Amino acid sequence: MELKKTEEASIERKKVSLFLLGLLAASILILLTFELRSANIGERDLPEEKAGMEDEIIEMVVLENIVPPPPPPPPPPPPEPEVIEVVDDKIELKEEAIVEVKEVDQEIEIFEEPEAPVVEEIFTVVEKQPSFPGGDEKLFEYLGNNIKYPQMAREAGVKGKVYVQFVVEKDGSITDIKIIRGIGSGCDEEAKRAVKKMPKWQPGEQRGKPVRVRFVLPVNFSLR
Repeated sequence: MELKKTEEASIERKKVSLFLLGLLAASILILLTFELRSANIGERDLPEEKAGMEDEIIEMVVLENIVPPPPPPPPPPPPEPEVIEVVDDKIELKEEAIVEVKEVDQEIEIFEEPEAPVVEEIFTVVEKQPSFPGGDEKLFEYLGNNIKYPQMAREAGVKGKVYVQFVVEKDGSITDIKIIRGIGSGCDEEAKRAVKKMPKWQPGEQRGKPVRVRFVLPVNFSLR
């Protein structure tokens, strides 16, 4: 008896679940049919103008797609060939004129340019130095007798040595007199004047021959 009751109860449960599934499927079908009908009605209610516009837009899009691209530009024309004119230049060659050259008896004077004077070397150190006639004692005596102390230097108390440079030539004469160090106040000029008045010296010698020698003479100015 208990097995029959349990089997009947399970059958009843299955019936209830099947019934519910059937209701759910029927409700889904009803909803789908309702939505399809509303969509068809919406399409029928569209105005004719909008439908016509959509057709025009579709036609325009189709036409625009069908329009072929513009043809490529034509190639440029070929350049015209250059015309080269050939001119036949006929150059007439004239016979060269014959020039007669007559001999003329004329004396041509040739002037010889004078040779530039050869500047002989001036020595500073030689085998035999130039000397004043009579030696250094006569030189100091000469300077003491011929140099006058300038009044301006005496009044200013100027004293010291004036260095006079000159060249003793091969014949003993004195040339190219310069003051290389002076003390001023008229002493430089007085020393130069005295040297310029000196007699000829004994020339210097190099290898037994007289040569030009540059000489520096200190002239001492002192007050007593």
